[in-house]
Amino acid sequence: MEWITVLNYPIYLAIFICIYGCLAIGLNIQWGYAGLFNAGVAGFFAIGAYTSAILTSPWAEGRLGGFDLPFPVGLVGAMLLAGLLAWPIGKICLRFQSDYLAIVTIGVAEGIRLVARSEEWLTNSARGITAIPRPFGDLPYGQAQMVYLGITALILLVAYVLVERQAVSPWGRMMRAIRDNESAARAMGKDVPYRRLEAFILGSALMGLAGALYVHLARTITPDAIDPMLVTFLVWIMVILGGSGNNRGVLLGAIIVWIIWSTSEIITDQLPSEYALKAKYGRMFLIGLLLQLVLRFRPAGLLPERLRKEPRDRERPVDEDSAAASATGKIAN
Repeated sequence: MEWITVLNYPIYLAIFICIYGCLAIGLNIQWGYAGLFNAGVAGFFAIGAYTSAILTSPWAEGRLGGFDLPFPVGLVGAMLLAGLLAWPIGKICLRFQSDYLAIVTIGVAEGIRLVARSEEWLTNSARGITAIPRPFGDLPYGQAQMVYLGITALILLVAYVLVERQAVSPWGRMMRAIRDNESAARAMGKDVPYRRLEAFILGSALMGLAGALYVHLARTITPDAIDPMLVTFLVWIMVILGGSGNNRGVLLGAIIVWIIWSTSEIITDQLPSEYALKAKYGRMFLIGLLLQLVLRFRPAGLLPERLRKEPRDRERPVDEDSAAASATGKIAN
């Protein structure tokens, strides 16, 4: 089937877009809804990746593993462990805010990466974990890629629908109230630290899920794959470019940024070797320039966060006491 061979690269590109879509939605929960500046995306991605690799890979001497469990168990385990570890990390780190939170989460991610690089009994250190199974991996390569694309697209769709439903629920409105005016939310009796921790755990679980999807695509995981520039920096650009607070916007950002990143790599690889290495830095310049242009002309992103509109029958003028009571009721919800 030659047409499958022709589609190999677009399918591979689409799978990565789905994986980065999960990462972007996870970060959007933390930053777009709760205002948490998490710069340690790579750390939770690594937790999910190594968890699924350990649970599903065959036995290997000298390291933890050999459970050889099914693919869905690896995904669930990755989400659970990423969420569980996010709880103590969040309890400590979320005491800091804005730039200080970013600095602390960067340190946490680097600590996780150093553990992956040095603890041979757990991660096989720099050699990493190999022979990770992929669903329907016994099919021919092209067909297996198409099936895996369907799986990742379905997982992304489910994640998008569930998070979108949360965003329009009272929980989502409460998180935006905490993000926009934390003092007012505290005054209305909201447990702000608990709610921020909720958003941190939920976003981290999705990041762990993305890590699990990655390892079953690559069938191997090494510490080099946990590159903060690829896993943290690019995801932040996707969220800012697409429009934080809008899940459709961050998915659009994931599509645009990853297509530019991937196609530019193909172009630079065609250059002579003496220019190819230098040209790779131009990819970062291109992504940075795109981000600057968007911030200059569309500061809220390509698809900004949509403000919830009131029904027409509730838009009629009211007296000041009624307006105050209505606003209080919205925050309380």
